[in-house]
Amino acid sequence: MSTTDRPGVDRRGFLKRAGLAGAAAAGAPMLAPARADAAGIDLDLDLDLDISLDRLFGRGRYQWLVGDHHTHSQYSYDAMYTIDRIAAGAREHGANWIVFTDHGHAEHERSSVEPTGRDVLAAQRRYPDLLLWQGMEWNVPGAEHATVFFRAGKDQAPVLREFERNFDWRLTGTEASSPENEALALKALRWLAEQERRRRIHAPVVFVNHPLRNGRVSPHELRAYRDTAPGIVIGMEGAPGAQADGFPKPRGNGGARGGYGNNPGENSWPGFPAEAYRTFGGWDWTTAKVGGLWDSMLAEGKPWWITTNSDSHYNRGDTLVRPQVPDGWYDRTGKYPDPVDSGVPQLTAPYADFYPGEFSRTVVGTRRRGFDGVLEGLRAGRIWLCHGGLARQLEVGVYGGGDAETFGGRLRVRRGENVTVVVSAVTADRPNGSGAVPRLARLDVIAGPVTGPAADRDTMTAPGTRVVRSFEPRRGTGHRVSFRHTFRNVREPFYVRVRGTDGRRHVPGGIEPAMDVIGQADPFEDLWLYGNPIFVDVR
Repeated sequence: MSTTDRPGVDRRGFLKRAGLAGAAAAGAPMLAPARADAAGIDLDLDLDLDISLDRLFGRGRYQWLVGDHHTHSQYSYDAMYTIDRIAAGAREHGANWIVFTDHGHAEHERSSVEPTGRDVLAAQRRYPDLLLWQGMEWNVPGAEHATVFFRAGKDQAPVLREFERNFDWRLTGTEASSPENEALALKALRWLAEQERRRRIHAPVVFVNHPLRNGRVSPHELRAYRDTAPGIVIGMEGAPGAQADGFPKPRGNGGARGGYGNNPGENSWPGFPAEAYRTFGGWDWTTAKVGGLWDSMLAEGKPWWITTNSDSHYNRGDTLVRPQVPDGWYDRTGKYPDPVDSGVPQLTAPYADFYPGEFSRTVVGTRRRGFDGVLEGLRAGRIWLCHGGLARQLEVGVYGGGDAETFGGRLRVRRGENVTVVVSAVTADRPNGSGAVPRLARLDVIAGPVTGPAADRDTMTAPGTRVVRSFEPRRGTGHRVSFRHTFRNVREPFYVRVRGTDGRRHVPGGIEPAMDVIGQADPFEDLWLYGNPIFVDVR
């Protein structure tokens, strides 16, 4: 069946215009001797599949909940919002779950953990439809930051304080990059695993935050975190918060999306190239570069999921401001006074963030609505991510051998069978924060071979990974657009992941995201979405 038989796009014509027809042809040996074909289809009109759509996409099995695992309140030394205000703002923007992650700090450990817990419980009572966690942003010894959260019932605050006191680099003097400090980070992860084994805490989760903002987290550290505490350290921010920092500012001096305007420092890993310190369409270089660091970890065949979030400290356009306080206020109290309403929208630094759900969305497929459901969905990698409302829904299913899997799943097939990936999205039908309805211009299927554990723990390339299929939806706003791609006669294990774009910025002559320009990066003018991978094991 040709790509012109049904709504879709002529693949070779598209790739030729993008200068990639030769690259697509060269990609065939990736699954050698497999042959791939593709068809643009509208699944509402054509059910020419040998598996039901409900089973393919897990419809009826999962509730998809929007959330954010990285927010800050007045209990952070560099933020201002009350817990209640963050929860209310998240609710206004369609979020269902939030993790409050105030920074590790000496005064935070002394004075802030228990009051934060009381405020979280009060917000939970006021907004019973939200799922609210008290976590923290951990200053990781020898590295930078990570989200840590879990459930511990009445012992939540004491356990968080114990972790912070013993393992946060601000409290232990272990900021510098060194083997000894890296070892302390791994000790902290083993401690979390031990607390879970003893049932002192339930379902701890760790995400590495803004991994390359300062180049502080080396590839071998990411692998060490993952392998030391599998099922606990489950991934990283594929895109950082602070996305509004790239807006051209009214008085000039624009910042960088996510705060990624930095250069190597004394604690940076020396192997990162200069471009690793920038975002690409708002996404971290680890994620945005096809065949890069994220793909090198997926090529090992081990789970490593990505997220996106607000990193909310001061939200662009808000009229709330923090009252003036004497120097050293936070160091004495562990908390700033409640913000006050100035009546004037704030558009300059430090107002670089959005509310949870306002721009960045981490969408998790849960078997049941509740704390355990979200934790299980996160750990399973049943996650897709979107910026600026680019799509209302993304569904990806991979099937073969009579079975099917969606995001984060692992499909098992016999050697020589065909494997088909079906991608379906519902396009946006309402304006985002820019006042315009975003247009989903293209969806890409990316695939790469699973080659096993990396011999070099600092490897950050996966040469076999590439875009194997691109699809340009022709239908307008508020419609379902879908296509499929089949890998025939599969011989070796591989993984599949999907991304999408509004198509407004690419590298010259190609389809890859372009590096964001510091001070000239309106986040609404370069939107992308990503899905987490599905692995295919071949017997």
